[in-house]
Amino acid sequence: MAHKFKIRQIVRLTRTSYSDARLNSSDTYEVIRLMPADQTGEPSYRIRSEAGERPVRESEITAIE
Repeated sequence: MAHKFKIRQIVRLTRTSYSDARLNSSDTYEVIRLMPADQTGEPSYRIRSEAGERPVRESEITAIE
């Protein structure tokens, strides 16, 4: 499965898989790395914001228009 997002693309989290006070779903993130698909076959990414970096699955982010 090909990656939908590109490096340096700005995205927003659609949902979080865990609770973290540092992360706000309204924050914007920059895609900094394309990662291999996880065990389900879904592409993954490394994203970064002012709050820090984190890995996400493709279904957890959306592009900002």
